[in-house]
Amino acid sequence: MDDLKEATQRKLSFVQTVKAVFWSFFGVRKGRDHDRDMAQLNPVHLILAGLIGGILFVVALVLLAKLAIRLAT
Repeated sequence: MDDLKEATQRKLSFVQTVKAVFWSFFGVRKGRDHDRDMAQLNPVHLILAGLIGGILFVVALVLLAKLAIRLAT
């Protein structure tokens, strides 16, 4: 339980977490950056940023598909 409390007090802000999640979605991460992020990211921020990123990704794909269908007809 103390580990969870300690993890939620980590230093990186939500914006820095969003940046790390974006680069992870993009697929470009250096090993040392990944290790640094894992040591400093707040797990609550990480979960929220991942959910928001996933939702935005799905919405973007749906909009792109609708645009492609509209242009094809």
